[in-house]
Amino acid sequence: MSRAHSKGPRQQVERVGSGPGARDVRGPRFQPLRRAVKVPVWGDLSIRLGLALGLIMLVVMIHWWDRDGLVDNLDGEVSFLDVVYFTMISITTTGFGDIAPITDRARLVEAVIVTPVRFAVLFIFVGTAYNFLIQRSWEKFRMNRIQEQLSDHVVVLGYGVSGSESVNELIERGTDPHCIVVIDPSEERLAEAEALGCNIMAADATRDETLKAVRIDRAQSVLVSAGRDDTSILIVLTVRALAPAVPISVVVRALDNESIARQAGANNVINPVHFTGLLLAGSVKGAHIADYLADLASISGRVQLVERPVTAEECGCAISDLRTGGRGLRIYRNGEALGFWEEECQNLQAGDIVVEIVPTIEGEDLGDGSGNGRAKQQEARR
Repeated sequence: MSRAHSKGPRQQVERVGSGPGARDVRGPRFQPLRRAVKVPVWGDLSIRLGLALGLIMLVVMIHWWDRDGLVDNLDGEVSFLDVVYFTMISITTTGFGDIAPITDRARLVEAVIVTPVRFAVLFIFVGTAYNFLIQRSWEKFRMNRIQEQLSDHVVVLGYGVSGSESVNELIERGTDPHCIVVIDPSEERLAEAEALGCNIMAADATRDETLKAVRIDRAQSVLVSAGRDDTSILIVLTVRALAPAVPISVVVRALDNESIARQAGANNVINPVHFTGLLLAGSVKGAHIADYLADLASISGRVQLVERPVTAEECGCAISDLRTGGRGLRIYRNGEALGFWEEECQNLQAGDIVVEIVPTIEGEDLGDGSGNGRAKQQEARR
């Protein structure tokens, strides 16, 4: 079996138990059951302020109950207004000294009850200021900095099974995770992409402002895998309207939707259901066909399929004499696909796009025809 098939989903190995009976368990770590609580901004702010005011009123009632332990250095009488005033300067740690506790009980109340409440109110106000002012300003600043650096990046719209596998494969092929932008409405799925180092955005990819925010017109390529064909096609339409020249690859699952996706503006339409059927049918006539095709598709296989422009040194040569040492399969000339057996492939021209098979050494080629893996192979042979 090829190394491409041996590569499965990434799982975490966790040590269970201790001593001689300990064992390694492979699989995802336990995650507690949870459900998102959707509270509007004004509701969150109201809850925080209400909690802070409730704590302050509690301290007011405690001070009013123990007012005999307080002394007013101005008139000697402690009224309810004096209690409210003393509570506020005590909570805010202002302390003018005009009202002060004089009995042991009053000082014990200040130390044991009022001081923890003071810290709680302080944390509430500091946390509120951070969430609604500092954090939002910082996130906006970071987003502007990231947007300024976005150019020639890969935008992945949808981080389901297909989207996550494509991101993993891109990273293995040598793409910098900072050059990958992932958009998905699920915060949980985005956390996985963020852990890989990718730029993420929890948003609706069908909206113009979302795509403009990730500089879709400057992207190197766009990968669409929204999970539903209608949503994916709508995303393709939106992307094509905003970025007429950017290549778009989309995943659709219904055969009838392939032509619709192309009409919407997709350059590459991938139907995993149809492709799986082809592999299954091919395996009837050859037990190793599916294995070899998976080997070609993965960077970790022994060989890989590469698409690249013809170099200046290769112009005038036959497709069998490629400078990379790969096996040329076909060329694309003026949008027409030409097989290696056709006469046009015996005279490569500038502007041709060649598709070739190149060997890899433990997946070290980058999938761009650079030949880094072959260079290491030649060095090892010496």
